[in-house]
Amino acid sequence: MTAVRVGLLGFGTVGGGTVSVLTRNAQEIARRAGRDIEIVKVLARDMQKARAVSCRADLLTMDPNAILEDPSIEVVVEVMGGIEPARSYVLAAIRAGKHVVTANKALIAHSGNEIFAAARERGVVVAFEAAVAGGIPIIKAIREGLAGNRIRGVAGIINGTCNYILSEMREHGTEFAQALRAAQDLGYAEADPHFDVDGIDAAHKLTILAAIAFGIPLKFEEVFIEGIRHLESADVAYASELGYIVKHLGIARRTAEGIELRVHPVLIPNRRLIANVAGVMNAILVDGDAVGSTLFYGPGAGAEPTASAVVADIIDVVRTLTTDPQWRVPHLAFQPDALFDGPIKSMSDVETACYLRCEALDRPGVLADITRILADLGISIEAILQKAPDPGVRTVPVILMTHKVREAQIDQAIMRIAALPAITGQIRRLRVEPFA
Repeated sequence: MTAVRVGLLGFGTVGGGTVSVLTRNAQEIARRAGRDIEIVKVLARDMQKARAVSCRADLLTMDPNAILEDPSIEVVVEVMGGIEPARSYVLAAIRAGKHVVTANKALIAHSGNEIFAAARERGVVVAFEAAVAGGIPIIKAIREGLAGNRIRGVAGIINGTCNYILSEMREHGTEFAQALRAAQDLGYAEADPHFDVDGIDAAHKLTILAAIAFGIPLKFEEVFIEGIRHLESADVAYASELGYIVKHLGIARRTAEGIELRVHPVLIPNRRLIANVAGVMNAILVDGDAVGSTLFYGPGAGAEPTASAVVADIIDVVRTLTTDPQWRVPHLAFQPDALFDGPIKSMSDVETACYLRCEALDRPGVLADITRILADLGISIEAILQKAPDPGVRTVPVILMTHKVREAQIDQAIMRIAALPAITGQIRRLRVEPFA
């Protein structure tokens, strides 16, 4: 049987890893796929760099049409990143009847609904396992392995850069800026870390996870997003005193009022497995009605871990080349006409326990004023820490843990507390998830 010919759009970290894995494991991959898989053309922006990493010169091109318009190429692998021109190239490949494999979470989160509709119309597959959590096969696990479950929730550490920074802040007491510089020096963070530390990258991935978990269209624009720039080492340390570890999570949860879609820092009890995932590793909790709570752990980025998912997708595509399109696994796990476009819960209606920290003048009655405000709003306090003032300092930190409360209520409480004459500076708020 003839080899399946593949065109590669992009030859950066993931593209190079994909070529490496396909070349090194060619025999094993062919045994799994039932046919040889051959990369016949590679789109590269920097030809000199591509040659330097041992890509054969005859495979390289700077013309995307050399791949998109070649009728012998059956599968196009997009590992360029970004939305454009990746979106245009992917849609062109689909129109040409080519199957697509992509590692591009931004593309799927923003344009996936359009891309999947075009693929269904043309009868081709779009595979995107590598778009979420690198080498962890979480898309396949939810879409196929847990297909018998009604998924109740998904929560995960899905950005390794944020997890590394928070691990450094906890283990070494470093401030955010110093931990970010360390991540950049080690290559874990980009020179412009906005997408990572401001939560955009995690929101892209959560959008995809929620769609396949609950059978909803991709809804990136409705995700609540909060990053980690505002975190201080003091909050990480106080959380530890209270028995919690701070993590940056993406959380998608099914409720009676709608689906929660939120990305933000979270305090997790230190005895939970997910709380102890350190460094650049990823971990995703999936809660199903039949299976219960499951945890998927592994590397969320890197050349070969991500290439592992890309190559697995290529193998899946090759296996389905002769399958009737109507019997293939649906892109978003549920049959297209069975997607439920239900409401996304407003963040103001979400209920979580909360951690609050404020700086107060060291004088009698301040704590009573704060607790009175919380009581007036029906907010119950679980724990209070009040530290002694440092020598020569007029303010003391006051740390409170509340029981579960609606976001709108705690917002009101924060405004009223901030208005007290004895309160100085900004009030810090972090949400708490027990994952019991």
